[in-house]
Amino acid sequence: MMPQDLENRVLAGRAHNEDAVVVSCPAGVALVQTVDILAPVVNDGLSFGRIAACNALSDVYAMGGKPWSAMSIACFPEDMAQNEPEVLQDVLKGALQAMVEAQCVSAGGHTVRDNEMKFGLAVTGIIDPSHIATNAGLRPGQSLLLTKPLGTGILSTAVKANWEGAQACEALIRKWAGRLNRVGGEAIARFRLSGATDITGFGLGGHALEMARASCVSIEIAIHSLPLMGEVVEYASEGLVPGGSINNKLYCACSTRWLCERDEDLENVLFDAQTSGGLLLAVDRDRVDEVRAFLLAGGDLACEVGQVLEQKEAPLYIV
Repeated sequence: MMPQDLENRVLAGRAHNEDAVVVSCPAGVALVQTVDILAPVVNDGLSFGRIAACNALSDVYAMGGKPWSAMSIACFPEDMAQNEPEVLQDVLKGALQAMVEAQCVSAGGHTVRDNEMKFGLAVTGIIDPSHIATNAGLRPGQSLLLTKPLGTGILSTAVKANWEGAQACEALIRKWAGRLNRVGGEAIARFRLSGATDITGFGLGGHALEMARASCVSIEIAIHSLPLMGEVVEYASEGLVPGGSINNKLYCACSTRWLCERDEDLENVLFDAQTSGGLLLAVDRDRVDEVRAFLLAGGDLACEVGQVLEQKEAPLYIV
């Protein structure tokens, strides 16, 4: 059942148009709108639906906003609808569980016939227009905190290959990719953090590079401080690195300087394409302890993975 406060947001729109729902919104706020869609990264529909929803909701949290309503986008083969309707039901159920946890109205959606199953959300969030965290909000001297460990791209490749330890990999993906970035989003709003992003398809290295360029600064990442999922480095050493992660590394190579011994396996993790990864938060040094305490109390990680520097020759340095 949807909580009453969520139901109260849905007005009479459904009675007038089966493809649209009118959702009430508080006065004095701005809207954040985003859309994201995924192919399955785990083998059960319930977990996949939840992960896809968390991934889509994350863009709102990364700005310091709150998800308000969302519409589902479901692509699936026609024979699945006929022969395995419970799979789609589970995907929708998993997504709804994440939306209810996020206090976000599920406002309907759309289905598409496709050769491969995909699922995602078009999300509307609300935010205080006087304070929005962006890629361009970094300032020299800030520390960078990461709220989830890295490795979903490499671990999902191990799952798809049914590699040794695949079940443990899938459990880690469910645990972390299926976790909302709500606490990190609340930290952005509470501590009025100006620079943040969620770590998704470009990997930590790619998103850090994107932030450095947008903020006209350089970023230093401490390679041995990265929080890692399970045996992700070992899987990387065995070649279980997805094509997207390799492309990230190649694209960022000319903008990255290594000031320590280069470690190819950790480099692959640094640029590993994440699904529903954590938030990277830029925090003034005198506030790191209180922001870290807030994140940890909410169940997130709060790993200090680097710092923001004055603009130098290269935008990204690995130490």
